Amino acid sequence: MLGRLAVVSSDHQAPAPAAPLPVIEEISAGGLVVDAIDGVAQAAVIARRNRGGRLEWCLPKGHLEPGESPAEAAVREIQEETGIRGQVIKRIGTIDYWFLGEGHRVHKIVHHYLLSAQGGQLSPGEDPDEEAEDAAWVPLDQLRERLAYPNERRLVQVARRLLDGEA
Repeated sequence: MLGRLAVVSSDHQAPAPAAPLPVIEEISAGGLVVDAIDGVAQAAVIARRNRGGRLEWCLPKGHLEPGESPAEAAVREIQEETGIRGQVIKRIGTIDYWFLGEGHRVHKIVHHYLLSAQGGQLSPGEDPDEEAEDAAWVPLDQLRERLAYPNERRLVQVARRLLDGEA
């Protein structure tokens, strides 16, 4: 029977489609804390390991505590991860993304703020989660090359426009 398909009957059934993974919603906050050091505008950034174990430079951020506003969480998280106490100047944007966890999908929303440094000593040592392995002051004009994530690089552009009085 060339040219024809034969239908073969079987008691074997195809496996049922996998159930969709449950979704966990996470809200975090952080941002860009800036200071003038030796006349140069700089931002405190942190280095942390990504899920693959590679060290990446990024903006400090973390989960909101119960009853905490995103702006309050940003101030707390920045101080915990960088040692720098900041004061919120303005909200600069939100990053919204998805990733896979173990047995679930995560929908994460991160609120970012521009802050002015008010004091403290640059150090990742106060991070209770021990995610930040290093912290550094980076000149604003070098942040685009240092930061690992394109969305964070775009937030730096927004912050620069605010600082330059263009927004």
